Amino acid sequence: MNVSATSDSLQTLVVVGNGMVGHHCVEQLIALGALERYRIHVYGEESRRAYDRVHLSEYLNGRDAGSMALGDSEFYEREGVFLHLGSAVLEIDRRHREIVTAQGRQAYDKLVLATGSYPFVPPIAGAEGASRLVYRTLDDLDLIRAAAHGARRGVVVGGGLLGLEAANALKSLDLEAHVVEFAPRLMPVQLDEQGGAALRARIESLGVGVHLSRATQDIRPGTQYRYRMRFAEGAPLETDLIVFSAGIRPQTWLARKAGLTVAERGGVVIDDFCRSSDENIYAIGECAAWNGSVFGLVAPGYQMARTAAAALCGESPQPFAGADMSTKLKLLGVDVGSIGDAHGATPGARSYRYIDEAGAGYRRLVVSSDGKRVLGAVLVGDNSYYDTLLQYVQNGIAPPADPASLILPLGQAAPLLGVDALPASATVCSCHNVSKGAICDAIDAGCADLGAVKGCTKAASGCGGCASLLKQVVEHELAARGVAVDKSLCEHFAYTRQELYAIVRVGGIETFEQLLASHGRGELGCDICKPAVGSILASCWNRPIQDPSLVPLQDTNDTFMANMQKNGTYSVVPRIPAGEITPDGLIAIGAVAKKYGLYTKITGGQRIDLFGAQLHELPDIWSELIAAGFETGHAYGKSTRTVKSCVGSTWCRYGVQDSVRMALDIEHRYKGLRSPHKLKFAVSGCTRECAEAQSKDIGVIATENGWNLYVCGNGGMRPRHAELFATDLDDATLIRVIDRLLMFYIRTADKLQRTSVWRESLEGGLDYLKQVVLEDSLGLCAELEAQMQLVVDRYECEWANALNDPEKLKRFRTFVNDARPDPDIQFVQERGQPRPAPARVIPIAEEIA
Repeated sequence: MNVSATSDSLQTLVVVGNGMVGHHCVEQLIALGALERYRIHVYGEESRRAYDRVHLSEYLNGRDAGSMALGDSEFYEREGVFLHLGSAVLEIDRRHREIVTAQGRQAYDKLVLATGSYPFVPPIAGAEGASRLVYRTLDDLDLIRAAAHGARRGVVVGGGLLGLEAANALKSLDLEAHVVEFAPRLMPVQLDEQGGAALRARIESLGVGVHLSRATQDIRPGTQYRYRMRFAEGAPLETDLIVFSAGIRPQTWLARKAGLTVAERGGVVIDDFCRSSDENIYAIGECAAWNGSVFGLVAPGYQMARTAAAALCGESPQPFAGADMSTKLKLLGVDVGSIGDAHGATPGARSYRYIDEAGAGYRRLVVSSDGKRVLGAVLVGDNSYYDTLLQYVQNGIAPPADPASLILPLGQAAPLLGVDALPASATVCSCHNVSKGAICDAIDAGCADLGAVKGCTKAASGCGGCASLLKQVVEHELAARGVAVDKSLCEHFAYTRQELYAIVRVGGIETFEQLLASHGRGELGCDICKPAVGSILASCWNRPIQDPSLVPLQDTNDTFMANMQKNGTYSVVPRIPAGEITPDGLIAIGAVAKKYGLYTKITGGQRIDLFGAQLHELPDIWSELIAAGFETGHAYGKSTRTVKSCVGSTWCRYGVQDSVRMALDIEHRYKGLRSPHKLKFAVSGCTRECAEAQSKDIGVIATENGWNLYVCGNGGMRPRHAELFATDLDDATLIRVIDRLLMFYIRTADKLQRTSVWRESLEGGLDYLKQVVLEDSLGLCAELEAQMQLVVDRYECEWANALNDPEKLKRFRTFVNDARPDPDIQFVQERGQPRPAPARVIPIAEEIA
């Protein structure tokens, strides 16, 4: 198939490579209006569209490939954009301006090479099959997972960034992990000798073997394990699989074959505007060499993509002038940071070091010879210093009189650098090149909160390392503009929801009146504090929502324990735990719906919703449902809604655990739990994920060894994929972890805050949440478990409680002084069921008459 480039007024732009940098280039091109001048063809060698390689290890922890895709599926479906997956470019015919694939030729006017790099595997005798694995793509990880099946030990050759990430992946596969490094220390590019030693101590304490100064000579069959690695020096090492992560090499064979100039050490030679030696061909990312250097991080690649896109669109691009290779990482759970001139290579540079041998912590600060400029830093064990030191380096901020104070322990250290000291040019997000000035511009343009600034600037949407700094800048700039970042709940309570929760819990306060009298202002409260306090009281003490002390605090739905619809009627949703229901249960629901003339619909949460009940009918309807064995489904409250499930191992030939039983256990435990926002759960019996657990607040997916737990996802207007929180949990541990996480959410979230937004607002992110819930870093876990057990023990169906109390039943009347139904509620038939009749429009003449 041959395609011409110039069949109309549009030119053809071809992008070779659909990795992170290639995808970002296409994003920038479209944002700059490239579709007005180009048809864009994107060729990707892999069968999957661009995905997040920064978080590659999460795939082995259970995250599905689809959730790692960059952008939505419609991005490449727009007019003028053509994505060719599984289509490797075999040749560039520069003379005819065509690329050659197995499917044919494609003409181009402009070409962008974003072919990335490939993992370097040293030529070692015997390295093949499971002894020659690499860690680069999702397909590579599938091979590693397959090789790990039945294995006991795995070795990574290479102790750099990717090597340590690969070692962590092997640990996640329950293998005994070892790292073999040719250099005398780990991460030799980023760390100095003492930093490497501190990192080694930390990693070895986690059970990972570290073997330094080892050059692998050959690989032979082993005696205790599958393979035996022999080294030039030192004892041999046996293993079941070997992953090579000994560096990367620019993918430039296509450029060489086309006759483009390639740097001596690899990489397509580019100028400051990312043009190659052919003015019609650009190169970006790891396949490009600028001033003889290749940049192996995503942020420089993104900078190149922006420069190339601007040039291709006729804009005035900002020249690429190299990149800051500073990195902040968590490797095997260990904080590692490297900033600027970490090795002190600048002539005359002086260093200050803080060494904590007992805790395997290390910090090094590099300053200029006159002590007036911070040049670089190394951090191992504590990255809380990183953001401040990075700003000193990037913005030339003068250090304090004693520079060493910048790396001393808290209490002895210099005060943290305030965001007000950062110039407008200070880079906050290096992935998307977002400066403090750009954030200020976004705020001036109307972005009034952190989420809006993120959406406008894309800051913190790359690696996420700048999230904490971004939050500080946004809050400071809002305050500087007179926008008070007031955390008071309302005018009646000068406290946040979190603070009020603590007051209620510690003080044993059980009524709104008690709380208002002791910690509030005024006599009545408002529509903000009443439902918020009502939710807090229900979360703490789990009293029925119809209790006299709580009713005045609720909105209409909670007051009548049903959801009001557009015509003034209500919907009824009985709980159907795990979506499991007997034929008798179905018949009972059908009989109620038929008797009261209700519209019926299956919900997305595997329940049956009954619409069209009038207020006075609710007690009678629920009386019949409860007699049939049903309970309230809490569809009206900010509480546990549903636990969706597949049939699991009971019926499905792919199921590995009984997902229905687990879903039943979860739903019966947490039914009635009140929280800042609604809670949705799901349990899938295998990784095929039929229950869609990874889009829920709490998602559980079966493994052969137990259950993987995903947290803080949601669908709706702003979907968020749940994040893997813990793996291979047994039943009891799974429930205990969910207990802790939910109670910590209830304790610390803001009013009406979904778990996804709560998680994004946590300083320290998912790692902090894991420390609190899994490692008990705050010493709260026993208390959280006890608080959840109190809620569980006090559960009762709210509708059953109301039906036994004549005073509560008095509320369910359409008119205070008339027992008749509302005559204005009318229905029409549609598809065999009732629906609200259209509103009648009264002509003006008729109204006057």
